[in-house]
Amino acid sequence: MQLKTFGVGDKLEMKKPHACGEKSKQMLVLMVGSDIKVRCAGCGREMIIQRIKLEKNIKSVTRKEETE
Repeated sequence: MQLKTFGVGDKLEMKKPHACGEKSKQMLVLMVGSDIKVRCAGCGREMIIQRIKLEKNIKSVTRKEETE
């Protein structure tokens, strides 16, 4: 299994959409540690998720530097 690295400001595309009704698969990383704080791009809800659970559900990572 390949480890996915990401930092604050990176956008994560998840394998499944968030259950907010917007069907958004994009998450913005707000805080990094043993737990990760992310914000849904669709509804704006902020969640704290265990790193191990989050890494299993990531499809791709868009770096903050790539978007600027």
